Amino acid sequence: MDTIGKREQLWTCLQGKRGVWIKLPIELVTLVEHAVKEGFYYHHAEPKYLMLVNWLPGTANTIPANATHRVGIGAFVINERNEVLVVQEKSGRFRGTGVWKFPTGVVDEGEDICDAAVREVKEETGVNAKFVEILAFRQSHKSFFDKSDLFFVCMLQPLSFDIQKQDAEIEAAQWMPFEQYAAQPFVHGHELLRYISDICSAKLEGRYTGFSSVPTVTSFSEKNTYLYMNGNVRTNSRGNP
Repeated sequence: MDTIGKREQLWTCLQGKRGVWIKLPIELVTLVEHAVKEGFYYHHAEPKYLMLVNWLPGTANTIPANATHRVGIGAFVINERNEVLVVQEKSGRFRGTGVWKFPTGVVDEGEDICDAAVREVKEETGVNAKFVEILAFRQSHKSFFDKSDLFFVCMLQPLSFDIQKQDAEIEAAQWMPFEQYAAQPFVHGHELLRYISDICSAKLEGRYTGFSSVPTVTSFSEKNTYLYMNGNVRTNSRGNP
């Protein structure tokens, strides 16, 4: 048995190890070649480090894969006059198309979905808003960098109405009658957008209830997290009989 094999046997048998991780700071990147020669392989990379791992037993590898999903939000912000907050983007697939769309964005690491929706609206339009509900969500695969994608449609209540668009990314922003937004050929021509439009319309008419954010604490952490649930449900945890 070679030296590497003996080392793996020692880790496995004497120390009960099955997987060995090496977290290499970016300044030690020259050691990657040596680690790979010892049987390690890439697991994931971050701006300041590279993570490598080595599965020791000759059995199926059960080490969890790196993060598999990106999380995004679309913000349905509607005022008392049934006007929806919409934007035209300066870049991407919608550049120069004249399409008006909801403010959208990506949830930052460590950020809650409800907070991300409020932040994105503020960044793109300057409008302060309050999260109300998640109306729906969509999962797709083989998206950015071949990862899966979760996209949450969030309803928000505006707390301010003056628009100050983000010049770097947003070509135009305005309040538009919801019926005018829904009548756009682009919305009619895409099944997903038609579904979202129908859901928003049903919500405005009182025929639909989404999922509100309920702060809660788990047994794993004392930090508040959010459970998104139907607001019509009565539970003892919410102080109801």
